[in-house]
Amino acid sequence: MILGKPAPDFELEGYDPNIKDFVKVRISDFKGKFLIILFYPGDFTFVCPTELAAVATIYGKIRELGADVVAVSTDSKFVHKAFCEHEPLMRGVNFLLLSDPTGNMCRAYDMYVEEQGYARRGIYIINPDGIVVDVEASEAPVGKGTEEILRKLMAWKYVYEHPDEVCPADWEPGKKTLKPTPEVVGHIGDYLSLKEFISQYYQDDEKGYMVE
Repeated sequence: MILGKPAPDFELEGYDPNIKDFVKVRISDFKGKFLIILFYPGDFTFVCPTELAAVATIYGKIRELGADVVAVSTDSKFVHKAFCEHEPLMRGVNFLLLSDPTGNMCRAYDMYVEEQGYARRGIYIINPDGIVVDVEASEAPVGKGTEEILRKLMAWKYVYEHPDEVCPADWEPGKKTLKPTPEVVGHIGDYLSLKEFISQYYQDDEKGYMVE
């Protein structure tokens, strides 16, 4: 488990759809900014093009936040190129597609499915100091939600810039944060109501949750 530890550094070849050419980059090249690593099972599959295309719709916002995205699979750089050229959903994808044909980087990030020889579906967020601060992984049939990716990035950026504060569940910019001081322990509800950190919640008389 590398959560909370320095992100393993690898040099990978890949395809840059912006310049339509092959590139070679290191993960450490992104040090000094937040980096989202999007691991995915493979090109020319089913869920993967929808996930990559969805992330592309928020890529501009991610860049505005001073962060970047790279996608990693075990496909070769040539397959990445063909994927971008032939799959209609890939026409708007403008971040790097990196190749890990040996699976070495995927293994280091615990994102490799040995039995199948491909990358697990997952997301890593690395802070500007090169530390892994967030990990999310799932089985292949379900893609990630872009709103949650963006929300997590904004939250991690906030606590990085305000190290004396923490972000409660469902935090978004403009909502209240907390300062983890001794007097707050056991009294979170006195400082922060449910409505203040969950924009939509539900309750009924039997279960104790209210729809609003």
